[in-house]
Amino acid sequence: MSLELMLLIAALLLIFSIIAGKTSLRFGLPAPLLFLLIGMLAGSDGPGGIAFDDAWLAQSIGVLALVLILFSGGLSTDWQMIRPVLWTGLILANLGVLISALLVAVAAHLLMQFSLLEGFLLGAIVSSTDAAAVFAVMRTRDVNLRDNLEGLIELESGSNDPIAVFLTIGLTMVLADPSRSLVSLAPLFVLQMTVGGVAGYAMGRLMAIAINRARLQLEGLYPALMLGLVLLTYGGTTLINGSGFLAVYLAGIALGNCDFAHKRSLLRFYDGLAWLMQIAMFLVLGLLVYPSQLIPVIGEGLLMSAFLVFVARPAAVFVSLAFTRYDWRAKAMVAWAGLRGAAPIVLATFPLLAGLDRASTMFNLVFFIVLTSVLIQGTTIARVARWLGVQQAHPPSVFRYPQEFVPQVSASSQLVELTVAPGSPACGRAIMELGLPRGALVVLINRNNDTLIPGGTTILEPGDRVLLVTERSALDDVRRVLVER
Repeated sequence: MSLELMLLIAALLLIFSIIAGKTSLRFGLPAPLLFLLIGMLAGSDGPGGIAFDDAWLAQSIGVLALVLILFSGGLSTDWQMIRPVLWTGLILANLGVLISALLVAVAAHLLMQFSLLEGFLLGAIVSSTDAAAVFAVMRTRDVNLRDNLEGLIELESGSNDPIAVFLTIGLTMVLADPSRSLVSLAPLFVLQMTVGGVAGYAMGRLMAIAINRARLQLEGLYPALMLGLVLLTYGGTTLINGSGFLAVYLAGIALGNCDFAHKRSLLRFYDGLAWLMQIAMFLVLGLLVYPSQLIPVIGEGLLMSAFLVFVARPAAVFVSLAFTRYDWRAKAMVAWAGLRGAAPIVLATFPLLAGLDRASTMFNLVFFIVLTSVLIQGTTIARVARWLGVQQAHPPSVFRYPQEFVPQVSASSQLVELTVAPGSPACGRAIMELGLPRGALVVLINRNNDTLIPGGTTILEPGDRVLLVTERSALDDVRRVLVER
């Protein structure tokens, strides 16, 4: 196949995936599911007929994609949102995966004649929730949960990959070399999590310093510099026996909550890059699977999917959150939002490349479990949230503003959306008369779903949603003018 033909095929798959992503929002289907299906249709068993069976290449693309998706997810995560649920999320991410994996191990041993070790490996692969799928569904669907459940779910999905990767690789090594023992993995796990956590936070802080001090002549070089630092974080942390996935996720959180040059343009760039990586990962993994090989495991796959969704995952969540303030409805919501996505499929390639006896069956089972999880859970999250009564009573509406026209005054400037309260000092007054503090600039006004470009003489009315660029030091003064009565 010539390079030109490969580029043409890649372009068509990318365009079809983007169209499918737009369609998914209209019909309520999760975009990752459609990306997977397009890859399967393009594969050797589908009408596309593309022969692809390189598990190593698929794994490499998947790992790179996960690195960038985790970093982008951390970069756009508000520390104020996850701070109240930090320890709860970390307990859920680690203890939840372990409990779920052990329960799946017992079920696979009793129902499918897997050895307990093989079942534990299968459980480790499918027990982590997938950051790409969770970020995609939670941030594109009408899901507004109370009690900071969204922060808890996103934190769990971003931080449970390290333990799943560790268990998968460790159990694969134990199965490939029986002289190894499970006990020997414990100190290695502590080392990986400690090194990964310290390296991730340190690199996030160093990234902010490096970007602010680089003073590059061309703005287009900043995304390239950040990409180099992200890959350095993952590769360097992994080489010193740390968890690279944990490191890049924490680096993203640490960097995203700092002030640095060109912050908004870099956030937009990495949001787009994360979507590109998500499409590429799901397409490649869809190409790797042979749908004809899924047919023999339909019965076992449905059985394991049902056990995971209705038994293992809820048990893991309820035990992990047993001593928290969450009621049973909130816990049930967290359990249902545990989507499986491309990450388990990527992990399933490790035993495949190691040549384990039942690796092929395991891979097909994992793929089937992912399909059912994204199809069933991904399409019903908003409905289940309403049924459980965990939706916010008055969810904040989203103001879609054209960010490319919003200036960045300084590295510490931020976008703030405020609603003009009835009886506030701003009602019935022109913007030029408000006496806004220095460093505050009104950019857009949303009035009755119409967007207005304001001028100094624009009169503000009650209920106007005002988008401002302001320095953090001036934010309190701005609130007093627009919000307080």
